[in-house]
Amino acid sequence: MDLLRERAAHAIEEMDLPGCDPVRLDRTYAQFAIVNRAVSGWRGIYLNQLRPRLRKGVAATLLDIGCGGGDVPVMLSRWAARDGLQLEITAIDPDPRASRFASGRHAAAGVTFRQSTAAQLASEGCSFDVVVSNHVLHHLAEDELPAFLAESAGLCHGQVIHNDLRRSPAAYALFFAGSWPFTGSYIRQDGLTSIRRSYTAAELQTAAPPGWTVLRRAPFRNLLVLDRDRGHG
Repeated sequence: MDLLRERAAHAIEEMDLPGCDPVRLDRTYAQFAIVNRAVSGWRGIYLNQLRPRLRKGVAATLLDIGCGGGDVPVMLSRWAARDGLQLEITAIDPDPRASRFASGRHAAAGVTFRQSTAAQLASEGCSFDVVVSNHVLHHLAEDELPAFLAESAGLCHGQVIHNDLRRSPAAYALFFAGSWPFTGSYIRQDGLTSIRRSYTAAELQTAAPPGWTVLRRAPFRNLLVLDRDRGHG
């Protein structure tokens, strides 16, 4: 599919526009919870990468960068609580619309939501055991990626996990076929644009600095991982 041969780095997602419909935007944030639970693979990431780092009786800290509607940090918080583990989560997003939605919808979820950037937290001297993001990498311009990775690494003294889409014709076709029920939001049109903007595993490994590792995960995921506590970065 020629449409996906190269990364569509300059394609624009409607929900990122400052003048987009606020009702459709809030519906998009709400529907993210369904999409992320179905296809983003966070349950596997929690079980295989996050939970083994957590110990009962010892509080761990986690930062979610670019949290959007806030469903991912809430899921992680609930899974940890069910396992009897203490996980203190801070979730940030620079977009005031996302921050407002997340803090309002998940006010009682035990997650600290802030309208902030990673650079702002770094200037405050913050540090976390784990830093994660979901569907952020493909939003970045190519010249923004190095700074973003450096900031996330600088905020972490454990493991950094950036979870993102992996571009492929199959991913595009399946999302095109399966996203039709998501009406009244930007999920369908922006999801297709997101796939076009996303990296293949080889592209992401080439773009990432030394020390970062790309892990391919189903369905159509890239995990970009840095282990600070194993001597990398």
